[in-house]
Amino acid sequence: RKEYVDLYVNYKFNKSVQKPFEDFMQGFLRGCPARNWKMFFPEELQILLQGHTTFDWHLLEKNVIYGQYTKLDQTIRNFWTVFYKLPEEKKKMFLAFLSGSDRISGYGLECFRFWIADPQVENPDESLPHANTCHLILFLPR
Repeated sequence: RKEYVDLYVNYKFNKSVQKPFEDFMQGFLRGCPARNWKMFFPEELQILLQGHTTFDWHLLEKNVIYGQYTKLDQTIRNFWTVFYKLPEEKKKMFLAFLSGSDRISGYGLECFRFWIADPQVENPDESLPHANTCHLILFLPR
């Protein structure tokens, strides 16, 4: 029985996917040659490819650039008060809304900067916050 189970598991996890995996690996290595990846430790490579998944949110706040706002404006203080009350998953959803991804590139939050700008609409009560993901700008009506 043990031999049967071992052979079955080996077939399911190795032999049955061997050809598709080899095709994938050939294509992957054509675009990303292995010699370029050997300089990284596995953990560094994972962060480089997947991005950071844990964050220091206070560092995020520290790196914000304000357009038509100062960090002492009531709208900005209200924004950060609400932001810090959000659960971790919602904060990541905000990051995805802002940047298109719930992760930060391999450089980390130290280098991640975004803008909070006033869209300067005629009636801010009729305008919703929106983001420009290409330029990392959050348009936050007063």
